[in-house]
Amino acid sequence: MMNREREEIIRIHVVTAKALHLNNEHGDSVVMIPFTGHATGTYFAGEVLDGGVDTQIIERGGRHSLSARYMLRGTDRAGQECELYIENNGEIDPALTDVLFRTSPRILTNSRALAFLNDSALIGEGFPAESGVEIRIYREG
Repeated sequence: MMNREREEIIRIHVVTAKALHLNNEHGDSVVMIPFTGHATGTYFAGEVLDGGVDTQIIERGGRHSLSARYMLRGTDRAGQECELYIENNGEIDPALTDVLFRTSPRILTNSRALAFLNDSALIGEGFPAESGVEIRIYREG
């Protein structure tokens, strides 16, 4: 498999809040983690708006999925105010050693300068951070 270059689009510096937990008698569980934070990068800088949540489902068989949805408000690379919506879905694979998880993010934006993100195939990676987690989103070149 050929290794293609990746371009970092954005970093989201997530600050997690108190999680909600549900466990059932079958051994499945759900964790909902509300969060705030901010984003940095050459394309966009801004704040995570209220309402961001990461929902993780841990099944009794060991499958551990995650799905985060959140909006950001800030400034695009052209200096215009805009919003980004990010839906970040993936699975936590215990075999990963270089990152906490990998995801397939989808971004929708009202920014003309960042309109290419509406249709881009993206890769997300999570890294540990003092305040919670750092999400890096890349576009393959």
